[in-house]
Amino acid sequence: MNNKLLTLAIILSIFSVMVACNSSKKQVMVKSEKFGSFSGKDVYLYTLTNKKGDVIKLTNYGASVVEIDVPDRNGKRENVTFGYDSMEDYLKGDLYFGKVVGRYANRIAKGKFTLDGQEYSLSLNDGVNTLHGGNTGWHSRVWNAQILENTDFPAIRFSYSSPDMEEGYPGNVEVEVVYTWTDDDEIVMDYKVTTDKNTVINVTNHAYFNLHGVGNGDILDHEVIIKASAFTPVDSTLIPTGEVRKVEGTPFDFRTPHTIGERIEQPDEQLILGRGYDHNFVLDEAEEVDAMAYDPSTGRVLEVITDQPGIQLYTGNFLDGTQKGRGGKVYNYRSGLCFETQHFPDTPNHADFPAVLLTPDEPFVSSTTYRFSVRK
Repeated sequence: MNNKLLTLAIILSIFSVMVACNSSKKQVMVKSEKFGSFSGKDVYLYTLTNKKGDVIKLTNYGASVVEIDVPDRNGKRENVTFGYDSMEDYLKGDLYFGKVVGRYANRIAKGKFTLDGQEYSLSLNDGVNTLHGGNTGWHSRVWNAQILENTDFPAIRFSYSSPDMEEGYPGNVEVEVVYTWTDDDEIVMDYKVTTDKNTVINVTNHAYFNLHGVGNGDILDHEVIIKASAFTPVDSTLIPTGEVRKVEGTPFDFRTPHTIGERIEQPDEQLILGRGYDHNFVLDEAEEVDAMAYDPSTGRVLEVITDQPGIQLYTGNFLDGTQKGRGGKVYNYRSGLCFETQHFPDTPNHADFPAVLLTPDEPFVSSTTYRFSVRK
């Protein structure tokens, strides 16, 4: 073999080793293990690890975020989201922790709406209203799962086929969400929904966050920013009244930082009705980051980036300490907050709200990112 051929052979050998190593690295970016079963389908727990060694865990039951392990300013990793240790705990526990909710996230008044001249009736699972798609919404389904290959970061696609008239909603609907866990500690959630018949759609992730680390106190000292000049007030059943109210001069003005606990007990009618914050904010959509939470004690920061017109701030007002999550952590009153990116609640009954109509000709495509970092 002459020198040129020998050199070429060495280069090809090195290249093959590099490809094999890269392939091996990609394979270990996502690990799966059996988590249980439900309705005759297997449920798996998926562990996604980025180059920093930071981890998120997902399951195809409800397309759920189970765990998010990120460091504080001293490098100590802790889980900052609500989840359970076993499938049995999920079946006995809270319906929505970390899950993708639909077909219509949030509330629909009296479980009714009219579309194309026909009235549709939904199951009532929140007093006189429908909440998060009904009793057997997408949160309670086993989704198909696909670990994506040849990606820059660990990623999984979850998909589900929702049949016509499931929970009273028209249309055969195909939904998918791709979770990507980047090396910048970003959970990128890319949604796509299609239908064969006109229907309504509102999809979100219902993760709870405590930046102290789950189980380490409440979230009242978390500083929050929401880039929203208005919010949608609610009635006594937490259904929007139809008004879009300016936040200026109210406890709902988070355009500059305020802690959750600073104004949550003020005698404001809306805070009383919600038992705290449980309201949709109308995003200004003028900046990249739409909302943020910061824990001064650990330095952890959560930023929310979305293309949706609204975000629901919920401050764990109905948590009561009866739920125990991963590692036996107790979920006490106001020990977690939610940033649910969304269209507005009860939009099918409010013509002035941003439209939620899904047609066969135009799929619903949306992206939301939860970005974690540390403030030194």
